[in-house]
Amino acid sequence: MPGPSPGLCRALLGLWAALGLGLFRLSAVAQEPFWADLQPRVALVERGGSLWLNCSTNCPRPERGGLETSLRRNGTQRGLRWLARQLVDIREPETQPVCFFRCARRTLQARGLIRTFQRPDRVELVPLPAWQPVGENFTLSCRVPGAGPRGSLTLTLLRGAQELIRRSFAGEPPRARGAVLTATVLARREDHGANFSCRAELDLRPHGLGLFSNSSAPRELRTFALSPDPPRLAVPRLLEVGSERPVSCTLDELFPASEAGVYLALGDHRLSPDITLEGDALVATATATANAEQEGPRQLVCNVTLGDESRESRENVTVYSFPGPVLTLSEPSTPEGKVVTVTCAAGSGALVTLDGIPAVVPGQPAQLQLNATEDDDRRSFFCDAILEVDGETLSKNKSAELRVLYAPRLDDSDCPRSWTWPEGPEQMLRCEARGNPAPSVHCERPDSGAVLALGLLGPVTRALAGTYRCTAVNVQGQAVKEVTLTVEYAPSLDSMGCPEHITWLEGTEVSLSCVAHGVPPPSVSCVRSGEAEVVKGLLHVVREHAGTYRCEATNARGSVTKNVAVTVEYGPSFEELSCPSNWTWVEGSGQLFSCEVDGKPEPSVECIGSEGTSEGMLLPLASPDSSPRVPSIASELAPGIYICNATNRHGSMVKTVAVSTESPPQMDESTCPSHQTWLEGAEAAGLACAARGRPSPQVRCSREGVPRPQRLRVSREDAGTYRCLATNMHGTDARTVTVGVEYRPVVAELAASPPGGVRPGGNFTLTCRAEAWPPAQISWRAPPGALNIGLSSNNSTLSVAGAMGSHGGEYECAATNAHGRHARRITVRVAGPWLWVAVGGAAGGAALLAAGAGLAFYVQSTACKKGEYNVQEAESSGEAVCLNGAGGGTGGGTAAEGGTEAAGTAEAQAGGEVFAIQLTSA
Repeated sequence: MPGPSPGLCRALLGLWAALGLGLFRLSAVAQEPFWADLQPRVALVERGGSLWLNCSTNCPRPERGGLETSLRRNGTQRGLRWLARQLVDIREPETQPVCFFRCARRTLQARGLIRTFQRPDRVELVPLPAWQPVGENFTLSCRVPGAGPRGSLTLTLLRGAQELIRRSFAGEPPRARGAVLTATVLARREDHGANFSCRAELDLRPHGLGLFSNSSAPRELRTFALSPDPPRLAVPRLLEVGSERPVSCTLDELFPASEAGVYLALGDHRLSPDITLEGDALVATATATANAEQEGPRQLVCNVTLGDESRESRENVTVYSFPGPVLTLSEPSTPEGKVVTVTCAAGSGALVTLDGIPAVVPGQPAQLQLNATEDDDRRSFFCDAILEVDGETLSKNKSAELRVLYAPRLDDSDCPRSWTWPEGPEQMLRCEARGNPAPSVHCERPDSGAVLALGLLGPVTRALAGTYRCTAVNVQGQAVKEVTLTVEYAPSLDSMGCPEHITWLEGTEVSLSCVAHGVPPPSVSCVRSGEAEVVKGLLHVVREHAGTYRCEATNARGSVTKNVAVTVEYGPSFEELSCPSNWTWVEGSGQLFSCEVDGKPEPSVECIGSEGTSEGMLLPLASPDSSPRVPSIASELAPGIYICNATNRHGSMVKTVAVSTESPPQMDESTCPSHQTWLEGAEAAGLACAARGRPSPQVRCSREGVPRPQRLRVSREDAGTYRCLATNMHGTDARTVTVGVEYRPVVAELAASPPGGVRPGGNFTLTCRAEAWPPAQISWRAPPGALNIGLSSNNSTLSVAGAMGSHGGEYECAATNAHGRHARRITVRVAGPWLWVAVGGAAGGAALLAAGAGLAFYVQSTACKKGEYNVQEAESSGEAVCLNGAGGGTGGGTAAEGGTEAAGTAEAQAGGEVFAIQLTSA
């Protein structure tokens, strides 16, 4: 029997291959994975806060779905494939909500994780000891209840701003809350008064939240150091009743000394000490006073307390009573020639001595008698008493003065008959008399009744000179004496006798004289500064006499000099150098005409126009002293002839001045535009720049950077920045000009990607790059019937996703600007074997394959007829294949060609069926 033909075998083989391919595609659709998603999957929420959870699935039609959680719910929103629910008052440290959907008899689940955190609102530092000894350890303990999670906590113990210890609790379980940090610290002197605190930091930045920190209230530490030695007492061994004696208590190595308490007492009487601090040393001083009840042996106690420790010292003190001796005079004040008795006495047990003569036995007084004379006046008597107490000898004494009364006496040694004093320095005008009681002395001028102030330090003036009658008086009598006072003083030159300023008029005759005052009478001479000859007699005044003269007056008490300024005045006069006859004003310079006139006093000058455009106009003048109040010249000044008149009180003078005007260079936008445009290929020309000015400025322009080469036509390389400089004798003016060169468009590149042919269903891109200025507008022309074409924002790129046979053909890119149009073409070929063989058979698989293919074609064709597409989103997706459809063609490869046409040339419209494509931004 003959076998099957080769053609039938090949047909059967193709049928089985198509059947297998269809079954493979159906299996892939049936096994597409579905999932459930919960967002956020992991969340960190503040304790007591709220959170929205979004539960969703990609199942097309889920049967049911929900969100399982033990937390409180506030609101729910749902859609076909999603569910959103708000969870409130979240307090559990950790919970795991579950999102679920029922899809195609399967349960889809997504499990989330919600953790809570609590800020470190309470940070507590355990109280410190009231006093802490230096060199001993104390404990710092910090508690942060409830804060968490503990694994994100860091606790830091601080001394002021210094970190003592820092601990992170990383690695602790997520549910752990609260933390405690304890440290042992050695107390130091410098820790006294220091503030200790605890800082808690909850760092949730790794979870997308912030850093939460809080600190405890600071606690002050008080440290102290107390020497083991007792205080040192400085006290008297003996203390007299009714007397006051200083006592002191000193203790070293005390810190802080200012915090120490001191108790100081004599017997049962507490003293009030003054505390003095010197570094770490404390000195307590007080005044001890004993009364008669305390007589006998006593103890002085000093106790120093710091913190909870104290140091104490004691010293013995003997309190005794020793009244001082009594010294009496029978007549403390007695007339000359009377007998006086002196007596010295003391208490029992004391031995007294009067003026070196002791009493016979202790307890008895000592006496002496004398006949009072003038020499005994103010005589002192001394009484000494000696007493032994507790093995120590004590002594006291007392003195008294005897006054003897006698009549006044005026001696030449105490009251001279003639006084000669210089004027000025302070002197004590002294005229003293002896006598008891002390006499009063009164010196009066008989002629005028003027009185000398005796015994007082005061300046000597000329008014004191003269003869005075001095009288000394007391109850015992009086004495009289005449005294002459002479006052000498140096010369003086005042403004009346010798004025500081003298004015002479040129051509007159004068003399220079000065009158001086002084005792003895001074001599006066005047010399001109810089000369040695004394000025004498009459002078014929000339300008050279002006200047400074030094006048000197001399006598035995000194000399005085005075400078006399002589001014010579004269009428005004013009000089060509200081007031020129011809003047040129430069516009914009602000320059003023300077016309200085010689004359004293300084003449006033005024210049007024006399003819032409300047007639009647006032010419502003520069001030000789450059005064800022003089106005500057306006922007316009009329040239012409001006008459200048100078006047002072001695006359006037006139001068004619010719004024001309000029100006510096000036360029602006109207004479030299800052932006100029040239066209490539046009005849080369210079920049259009000119300048105003007088005399006419010269303008030169040069390119900045690389110099512009000389050429006949404008080139693109001529574009750039040029600097134009205008110059004349009054200055320069510069201006920067930007030159732009415009040129016609040229399509420099038109390329396809991929460069070879494109198979049906494939993607390709055409790129068009044009060179032009101003920039060209890009336009495309596609083959008739080409659909689903995407363009970039500037039209430089044309893209096709899912190429069909209608996309094959010639594409044209055209670039257009104000100077012309240029186009290039490229040919795109779409080719590939598409063979669909339909073979009927008895197998049920073939029928199923045909039904599935028909269903897929119906779905695709329905989706492709909607008419609006988002090209940018579809270009890189699987949907683009559906939108582009399928097509057939022959051949492969691409070709491009180009051409140029004038601006405004119409392009042919593409034929064939056109679909509306709406371009939208993603």
